[in-house]
Amino acid sequence: MKTKIQFIVALLFLGSCSQDYSPKPLGYFRIHFDDKNYQELNIDCPFSFEIPEYTSIEKGANDCWINLNIPQHNTTIYLTYKPINGNLEQILEDSHKLAYDHAIKSDGISEQVFKNAEEKVYGVLYDITGNSASNLQFFLTDSSNHFLRGAMYVNNIPNSDSLQPVKTFIKEDIQRLMESFSWN
Repeated sequence: MKTKIQFIVALLFLGSCSQDYSPKPLGYFRIHFDDKNYQELNIDCPFSFEIPEYTSIEKGANDCWINLNIPQHNTTIYLTYKPINGNLEQILEDSHKLAYDHAIKSDGISEQVFKNAEEKVYGVLYDITGNSASNLQFFLTDSSNHFLRGAMYVNNIPNSDSLQPVKTFIKEDIQRLMESFSWN
């Protein structure tokens, strides 16, 4: 009797495996984006620009180094300021090298040139695609006295698929920062 029950149970298990099983794709967290409202950032530095209201400001390591924190997306935009003392070529090369150091992990880097001749603000926005640590970097300069470099870091393991909406959202904020930027 016991062997008959075991035989019937075994048949039921074998018969229930007739469907093909395919794994479900990975899911990602739902991301909430705040409304885009900007305010002027006026600090004791030789520049000013607009930042989103959902950004918190933290002083960086040196004077006029600023960290723009976006806590709801676990993201920080690091801004570093340098005065130019006849070394613009070296500073530009260093900034270019810092952006292209991410080429090892990236799928590609595109450069978007920025120019506001009226305010004497010139720069480049580096859009780094793929699983790099910093997906957006930029610099702004007046070509004679001032230089500002920025880099966005998301404080998560890089995954271009899940971070793409955040990157796109913050890229708009960086473009607004560049467009509203002026030297004091």
